[in-house]
Amino acid sequence: MFLTGLITGVILTILVVLVLAPKVMFTVTESKYDFNKTAEMIIESTKENQWSMPHHYDLQATMDKHGFKVKPVKVFSICKPDIAIRILGSDPDRHVSAMMPCRVAIYEKSNGKTYVARMNAGLLSKLLGGNIKAVMGDAGDDSEKILEPLFN
Repeated sequence: MFLTGLITGVILTILVVLVLAPKVMFTVTESKYDFNKTAEMIIESTKENQWSMPHHYDLQATMDKHGFKVKPVKVFSICKPDIAIRILGSDPDRHVSAMMPCRVAIYEKSNGKTYVARMNAGLLSKLLGGNIKAVMGDAGDDSEKILEPLFN
């Protein structure tokens, strides 16, 4: 009986992780604005909040170069060095640099609406703990402030 319960619990846990994790690992919010205005506002709000944007990618243009047609998609890499140094300056935490800088994607769906997607840094920070939890929490909170004008 114990073994059956244990196996059932493990199977249910795996199913929950496989079904729910992809939905909670990312936050997707509809923008109040069209695609181009959303992109403009992200660029401006990033500057206003004293973050930098080392790169941004126009994935629609990239795909077009390879002969594929997709709806508008841009990905912005945003960074705040005084937050980033808390990871990059720590040998035990430096592996998290694989998720840096923060990424924000905007895309247009067939319904003509624009959506903003980003990693759920708050949830991930809770899973990682310690210094990483604090840093990712701060980065997540700050990046949400950058995006706030698009939704409120």
